[in-house]
Amino acid sequence: MVRWQKLSRLFHTIRYLRPVQIYGRIWFRLYSPSVDLSPAPLSRLPSGESFLPVRREQSLLSPRLFRFINQEHELVNADDWDNPKLSKLWRYNLHYFDDLTAADAEARSSWHQDLMLRWVQENPPGRGTGWEPYPTSLRIVNWVKWDLAGNLLPSECRQSLSSQARWLSRRLEYHLLGNHLLANAKALVFAGLFFEGLEAEGWLTTGMKLLKRELQEQILADAGHFERSPMYHAIVLADLLDLAQIALIYPDVLPPEDVESWRETIPRMLHWLAVMTHPDEEIALFNDAAFGIAPCLSDLEAGATALCIAFDTSPKAAVNELTESGYVRLQKGPAVLIADVGNIGPDYLPGHAHADSLSFEMSLYEQRVIVDTGTSCYDMTDERLFERGTLAHNTVQVNGEDSSEVWGSFRVARRARPSDYSIRQEHGAVTVSCAHDGYTRLSGRPVHRRKWSLDEKKLLVRDSIEGNFTEAVARFHFHPDVVVVEGSEPETGSLQLPGGEELQWQVQGGRQIVVAGTYHPEFGLSLPNRCLEIVLKGNCSEVEFRWN
Repeated sequence: MVRWQKLSRLFHTIRYLRPVQIYGRIWFRLYSPSVDLSPAPLSRLPSGESFLPVRREQSLLSPRLFRFINQEHELVNADDWDNPKLSKLWRYNLHYFDDLTAADAEARSSWHQDLMLRWVQENPPGRGTGWEPYPTSLRIVNWVKWDLAGNLLPSECRQSLSSQARWLSRRLEYHLLGNHLLANAKALVFAGLFFEGLEAEGWLTTGMKLLKRELQEQILADAGHFERSPMYHAIVLADLLDLAQIALIYPDVLPPEDVESWRETIPRMLHWLAVMTHPDEEIALFNDAAFGIAPCLSDLEAGATALCIAFDTSPKAAVNELTESGYVRLQKGPAVLIADVGNIGPDYLPGHAHADSLSFEMSLYEQRVIVDTGTSCYDMTDERLFERGTLAHNTVQVNGEDSSEVWGSFRVARRARPSDYSIRQEHGAVTVSCAHDGYTRLSGRPVHRRKWSLDEKKLLVRDSIEGNFTEAVARFHFHPDVVVVEGSEPETGSLQLPGGEELQWQVQGGRQIVVAGTYHPEFGLSLPNRCLEIVLKGNCSEVEFRWN
C-alpha cells in the first residue's frame, strides 16, 4: 500500500473518533498512577442471599492447567502469567478468573483459593497484563462473586482486591469506551458494595454514574447492544443479571430507580438475543462473535428466572425486525434466516465490526446451512484480516475490495451505509430488500443491492450492482457438516444435511465455483468447509435454494 493510501486510511479512521478517544489514549500512555497499598476498607455485611452466578464452562482443569480459546497451557512459574509466547487473548482469560463461577466451581474451591494467592504473590502491583483495566475489572467481579457465593476470600486477596479497585478507578478506559468502560463501571460497583466507608462509596458513586450513562448509550431502542455483536450483547446482558443480583444481596444501598431499570432492560435484551439465536440454541456469528465466550440464551434465561424477572422469548413470528441494530430474522416453515441490513456499529467504535453488509445466515430443519465464517482470534494476523473481510461473509465482494475498510485488529476507515431497506409479505413469501454504498469509494461508484425472498420451500437471493465495476463475486459459506455436490447441469448443485434432508440450488446470471474454505465458530478453532462462489456475468445474479 502506497503512502498516500495509508494516510487516507488513517484519516478516515480518526475522523470518526470522539476527542476523548484521542487525548484519552495519550493520557493513558503517559499517566501511570502509583498503586495504593494502604489497608483495605472494612467489608460491608451482606444481608441478602448468596450469589448464584450464570455458570460458564470449566476452564481450570487441574491446579495449574487451564483451557481457554481451545488451547491448554500450564501455569508453572510466575513468568507464565505473562508468557509472551501465548496470545494476548489467552493471557487476558488467565487473569479473568472466570472459573471461580464456572460449572461445579464448588468442587474446585481449594484450587481457586491457592490460585488467587498465587496471583497476589506473582503479579507485582501495576505491572503486566493482569493489571490492565479490562482483566482487572473482570477479576474484581469474579473475586467478589466467589466470596459472596459462600467462600472466604483470604485476607491477602481482600487487601489486593482493594488495591485493584483503587488502581482501576484511576485507569478507566475512556479511550476505548464501549463494553470495556461498561466492565470498568461494573467492577467499581461490585467493589463499592463489597467494601464500606468513604473510599468504597467513591468507587460506588463513580461506577453507578458511569453505568447509567453508558447503558443509556450502549443499549439501543430495540434493546440490542450498540456494537452489533450477539456475543458482546450476551456478555452485557450477563453483566446486568449480575448487577440485579448483587442489588438483592445488598438491599437498600443502590438507587431503586437504577435497579428497576436494569430489571426492566433484561427481558428486552433476552428477546433481542432470542431473535439472534438459531434453532441450535447458539448465536448468529455476526461481527466479532464466537460460541463458548458468553453464556448462551438458555443459561441467561435461567439467571433471569432465578431473579424472578419475567420475560417472553416464545417462538418467533415470521418476521422479527431489530430496527436500530440493523438485523432482521425471517422464519418460514423449517427455515430461519437472519440478515444484516444495518450499520456496522457505532461510528466512533467499530472495533468489533466486520465488512459484512448484507450478509446473512440460514438454518434449515434446525441445522445450520449457510454460516458466517466466524471469529477465531484477535491478534494482528492474516487470519484476523480475513475473518473481518467481505471475503469471509455471505455477501458480494466488488473488485476484490472490502465493503468497509477494515484494517488492523480493530480498525475501520470508510464504512458502508445501508439504504432503501424494505420488507413485504405476499403470496406466502417474505421479501427483504436493502442496498449499501460501501463500494462507492471505488471507480465507477458501484452500489450493491440485495433481495431475499423466503417461503416454506425455497430461498431466492438476488444481487445487483449499479455502476461500473470490474468483478463482483457473491459467496455462500456452508456449514462443515453439509455435504456439497455440484450438479451435472451447469450452475446447479445440492446440499445434503446431517439429518438426511437435501437442498437443490440453481444459479442464474453468474458462473459458479465451489471452493475450499474455513469455519471458525469458536476462538482458536478452524474447521474446513465449502463455499459457493458466484461470479456475476453481468450486473445481477440470482441463486435459488429449494427444499421439499
